[in-house]
Amino acid sequence: MLALSGIFAVDIAAYAVMSNHYHIVLRIDASRGMQWGTNEVLTRWTQLFNGPSCVQNYLEKGPESLSAAELAQVEEYATLYRARLHDLSWFMRVLNESIARQANQEDGVKGRFWEGRFKSQALLDEKALLAAMAYVDLNPVRAGIAADLKSCEFTGIARRIRNVTKTPALPVKTTSNTSQTTENLDEIVSPAPLTTGTSEDHAAETGKLRSEKYLKSLQPAPLMPFDPTAQFEVAIPFGFEDYLELVDTLGRCIHPMKPGHIPEKTPRLLLQMGMNTETFVTESAKMLKSFGHVIGTVESLCELAARKRKQRIRGIAIARKVFNPKAA
Repeated sequence: MLALSGIFAVDIAAYAVMSNHYHIVLRIDASRGMQWGTNEVLTRWTQLFNGPSCVQNYLEKGPESLSAAELAQVEEYATLYRARLHDLSWFMRVLNESIARQANQEDGVKGRFWEGRFKSQALLDEKALLAAMAYVDLNPVRAGIAADLKSCEFTGIARRIRNVTKTPALPVKTTSNTSQTTENLDEIVSPAPLTTGTSEDHAAETGKLRSEKYLKSLQPAPLMPFDPTAQFEVAIPFGFEDYLELVDTLGRCIHPMKPGHIPEKTPRLLLQMGMNTETFVTESAKMLKSFGHVIGTVESLCELAARKRKQRIRGIAIARKVFNPKAA
């Protein structure tokens, strides 16, 4: 996804890869793509497709090695590829074909992998952008498969947190896709099925999509940066810390229609000790009175009772609440 972003005139603001579908918030920068010269367009395109022989000769041997007719044909191809490199459908086509080929190879099957064509929605303003990004970044949390933002393994927000960097342009589209193995299709569903191969009518000017081994060698582009001053056009127009705070706050709110949410924050020390924050706070005020002459975990108290050959020892109940909340 990010590697293709570095080839197409596409900037990615947020993404979430789920078990049977994915979401992307992205920006198509047509003006950037239209500024690319013939050589850059052909170089970018042939990172993905072999291209016809005249294009390969142009890049390998130089334009002087081609006849006038061949040069004219190369220019036609460059015009065609330039348009495709800022086309959302072509971006999704290459991305989905690559995923489908890998999935089919892993499963040892052939045929269509995706259930249907991707669905896209235009984001018209900053508020729409904010809402879409928050929705996408919180997807694993809402689905109940991640406890917090950092543990959302395949999301843009987790990548930003891990890299502690600020991201790359104002997105105008959100896209999502589901595979044929999906059981819950409430996120997607557009008719027009997406095939996994290059169609014959485009074979001459496009060629075959390069191998997965080659595509994996492409360097990923960075995510879109945040810019609270909104002076940088190719940026998300708010601060990253503010956005992180918002998404974290939203994630802690219980959604009436979704099973997952981020639990209340537990101090790191209590987390390491396996102690419940709420119980620790409520019981700590009376803890000294509730225990007897010794304070400790249930295990510690039981060991002490065994050494002293006592059947009962004061503090077991409060120890379960404070130190062993799961047992309680």
